[in-house]
Amino acid sequence: QVQLVESGGGFVQAGGSLRLSCAASGSSFSMNTMGWYLQAPGNQRELVATITSGTITNYADSVKGRFTISRDNAKNVVYLQMNSLKPEDTAVYYCYALRLTPWQRVYWGQGTQVTVSS
Repeated sequence: QVQLVESGGGFVQAGGSLRLSCAASGSSFSMNTMGWYLQAPGNQRELVATITSGTITNYADSVKGRFTISRDNAKNVVYLQMNSLKPEDTAVYYCYALRLTPWQRVYWGQGTQVTVSS
């Protein structure tokens, strides 16, 4: 059974940094796209950043220049380096993975809380 296990969330002051990690286990096939979404209270889940196995990246406008996504394909691990954090970045961050073979399937992590104080 495929699992996405996240780590690295926490509490930080505005201007600080955090690094999130997400490891995919239990799959014999590589994840094609991995990434991060966030969900703030009362809001829908929204994209933060994604990265393909070919390392093509996509970022939400709100995090461009502050967050960097990367991955280790051999380990099926994705990272999110978050710098210059703002109070509005406060949310639960969910790891996302898309597998295309042997059939298309989307996986989600359990979520990790990021809280940025002003």
